Amino acid sequence: MSDGQKQLLDLLDDLRIAMFTTVDADGTLTSRPMARQEVEPSAELWFLTARDSRQVAHITARPHVGITFSSASTWVSLHGTATVVDDRAKIEELWNTFAEAWMPEGPDDPNVVLIHVDLEGGEYWDTPGGRIASLISFAKAKATGEAYDGADNERVDL
Repeated sequence: MSDGQKQLLDLLDDLRIAMFTTVDADGTLTSRPMARQEVEPSAELWFLTARDSRQVAHITARPHVGITFSSASTWVSLHGTATVVDDRAKIEELWNTFAEAWMPEGPDDPNVVLIHVDLEGGEYWDTPGGRIASLISFAKAKATGEAYDGADNERVDL
């Protein structure tokens, strides 16, 4: 695994909520917030959802998805291939109280399924030192007339 790949996956540790983008029947990109359940070292993501949701219908027809995460100082954009997985043991393993807020019938509800995303690549922007470091870099760029250089950025294949 390259340093860039490791950095991208490490950044996901603190990023829980994603904008999960699918393509609907007429080709329109459709995004919705979803909570990431797990990031596997093999660059795979897991999400819990409802079998009768629009995202499941979209994935079934067009499995290529985009996923973005952000915080005050980090941004990650990913793309990959999603599949709908009906695995009761994995659902139990990943189940949490946050999921229960959206699916109150619990992990035994037959409408609960998993979305598994096999990541193919992505890009990240990270500002080491957070907001203060960004402000200092912005001020330096303004004072010197040089371009802002306060963030790490890399595009990686996974």
